[in-house]
Amino acid sequence: MRIVLVGPPGAGKGTQAAFLAKNLGIPHISTGDLFRANISRQTELGKLAKSYMDKGDLVPDEVTIAMAKDRMEQPDAENGFLLDGFPRNVSQAEALDEMLSTEGMKLDAVLDLEVPEDEVVRRIAGRRICRNDSSHVFHVSYKAPKQEGVCDVCGGELYQRDDDSEETVRKRLEVYHTQTEPIIDYYKAQGLVVTILALGKVEEVTGRAMEALSREGA
Repeated sequence: MRIVLVGPPGAGKGTQAAFLAKNLGIPHISTGDLFRANISRQTELGKLAKSYMDKGDLVPDEVTIAMAKDRMEQPDAENGFLLDGFPRNVSQAEALDEMLSTEGMKLDAVLDLEVPEDEVVRRIAGRRICRNDSSHVFHVSYKAPKQEGVCDVCGGELYQRDDDSEETVRKRLEVYHTQTEPIIDYYKAQGLVVTILALGKVEEVTGRAMEALSREGA
């Protein structure tokens, strides 16, 4: 199975990708992980990507596409993969189609995680991170600490990251609507899009996705 996972920031793509990949027995290929792995291993692609990132520039599509191609050619991806964060725009989607076509392959489905915009803002803007350990994450509505501003685990100060502010979240959503959302129409034209309501418990959303994939015969 070859699947692309799309959805706005705050939709829970990373969490769902990990669960779905495990259930389906295919690797979860995340753009963020690809960049970190290539940079830490100091591959040629990693060095090239870092040269752009160090200048504060966006990494060109061709570098991202080359990293994704290299990862999809690894032995563990022979029977499929779940892509998270790639493709990010229509030109990357076209490049992915061409890449797969060259190998005589095609995508089975594009899972679109749908979350109301106000819920996205609520999810992200409500996050609070522990200054002592960033793995200690709380939420003002969904997982409030026992004492406001204090980590339940270690007593550290809880804070809101700059990129989690409501203003920044809405800007990130604008970028998503402008750059990434058009790939949904691109894939709808191929009959590949399966829309999943991403509200509720993690396992409920995963269940909906697995059921939908089963119905699609993917």
